[in-house]
Amino acid sequence: MFRVICHLDMDAFYASVEQRDNPALIGKPVIVGAPPTQRGVVCAASYEARQFGVRSAMASITAKRLCPEGCFVRPRMDAYREESRRIMQIIAGTGAIVEQMSVDEAYLDVSSISQAEDADASLRLAVPLARELKARIKSERRLTATIGIAANKLLAKIASDHQKPDGLTLIPEKEKVQFLRPLPVRALYGVGKVTEKVLLDAGLAMVGDLQDYPNDLRALVGSFAGQLKSFAMGEDDRPLELGDEIKSISGEETFLKDTDDRKVLRACLKEQAADIELRLKHRRLGAHTVQVKVRYGDFTTLTRQFTVEEPLTEAGDIYRLACWLLGRERLVSRPLRLLGLGVSSLREPAGRQLVLL
Repeated sequence: MFRVICHLDMDAFYASVEQRDNPALIGKPVIVGAPPTQRGVVCAASYEARQFGVRSAMASITAKRLCPEGCFVRPRMDAYREESRRIMQIIAGTGAIVEQMSVDEAYLDVSSISQAEDADASLRLAVPLARELKARIKSERRLTATIGIAANKLLAKIASDHQKPDGLTLIPEKEKVQFLRPLPVRALYGVGKVTEKVLLDAGLAMVGDLQDYPNDLRALVGSFAGQLKSFAMGEDDRPLELGDEIKSISGEETFLKDTDDRKVLRACLKEQAADIELRLKHRRLGAHTVQVKVRYGDFTTLTRQFTVEEPLTEAGDIYRLACWLLGRERLVSRPLRLLGLGVSSLREPAGRQLVLL
């Protein structure tokens, strides 16, 4: 059986939902996030705002400076999650095997419903299905999606980034190596800022440079060398990860003014711990690792974590460990801009005994 993978990515999802629900925002640079008069960051930006250089995770005041005419809209996470649920229902109706990556992104394995005499013919059979899926989302949800089609996850994701917004790109197996050649090395899965710098320093700026590189890549990227070379040639055997298992639960708060007031910080942690407890119990999970995150006024960000043998399920335990971490690491040595609390290493809880590792 030939493998046929589609990657669906909603276009500027948060901002597009806001523009759909408020037609006055259509065509305008929409910035979803905290207003620039308050401490906060950008959650998302419409394509109109991106033209000014506005990006997610940017400070709202910076976004305002780059885009003075930007329309700031507070995020409505519940609305985006509900919209995501409806879109995923449409996707599920295709009969594909689905791996949901986030609220606005999913992989679809349509191999069983898109088979022909060879690999590329099988890929072409997926085009009508992709077009129908895009049309349904546009008709029923009044939003646009971009879809990439290829023989593996790596190429399908790259294809979906190729013609945004509202695009549809297929990368044939016979053309995958040539398609990848002019792309920057950062386009490959697993190449982050650190690896990118190492490759650039070695004169490997484009994927084609990796394809042609005659030496052993292990000298540059260690054990990642073999996989990186495979990715550069368009080869990827990663399966879809199925199920709704989550890896972590967290929350954070950006304060209106930097603060080291212990009462304020304790109240913040208690609220975050209570929220985490509810979410853990909803999924019948316990957490082995607690992590605290702090950000100072100069944007220096630190995280510290601690692991316990038995899973934590109660807000009180999570809160106490968080306070202990802050004290042990002396993280409140100056006023904080942001305080966050999270848990990970999630498992089904087996008991209540707290054993520190």
